[in-house]
Amino acid sequence: MNRLLFSHAARAGFLAGAIGLICLAGPLAAAAQPAPASRDGSHDFDFNFGVWHTHIKRIANPFSGGDRSTELDGTVTVRKVWGGRAQIEEIKADGPDAHLEGLTLFIYNPQAGQWSQAFSSSDGASSDDPLVGAFKDGRGELFAKDTFDGRTILVRGEWSDITPDAHRFEEFLSDDGGASWHPEFIAQLTRLSH
Repeated sequence: MNRLLFSHAARAGFLAGAIGLICLAGPLAAAAQPAPASRDGSHDFDFNFGVWHTHIKRIANPFSGGDRSTELDGTVTVRKVWGGRAQIEEIKADGPDAHLEGLTLFIYNPQAGQWSQAFSSSDGASSDDPLVGAFKDGRGELFAKDTFDGRTILVRGEWSDITPDAHRFEEFLSDDGGASWHPEFIAQLTRLSH
């Protein structure tokens, strides 16, 4: 009977000691584990490489709710640089009363896991700050601050409806800190070649 009591007592002591070690080791083990690696988004824009037909609609004053807009058709050529960590997009488009030649530079920041998108046009117009953001569930959202009619606004660039042969890019503007968004630029792209 003593042996049986000793066995129960020994088991109870062993369990108490093991639980104590687990309780002590748990936080230490958790602290010693490296943080999970951030998602590698370096290939998120790979769909964009190639030559595309683009149909562009620019809304003249997105905050007024007016329907005055300009529509253009043209070609977008996208090529990779720096082994794919960046890409250059050249845009040439014409409409009945407008011509657009633009250049967009996309750069991936592996530490942040984000892309930046900076645009300049041949007429000297350019964004003050690049759009910056990432892709999630096959859709990209990039944000920036800018000015419109002397006011500070937010800009949201959105890449969506991505397939091997088509995609959509839109820019929305907000003058109320992101509470509401107004479309300003819509481009529907269809692939011409890889």
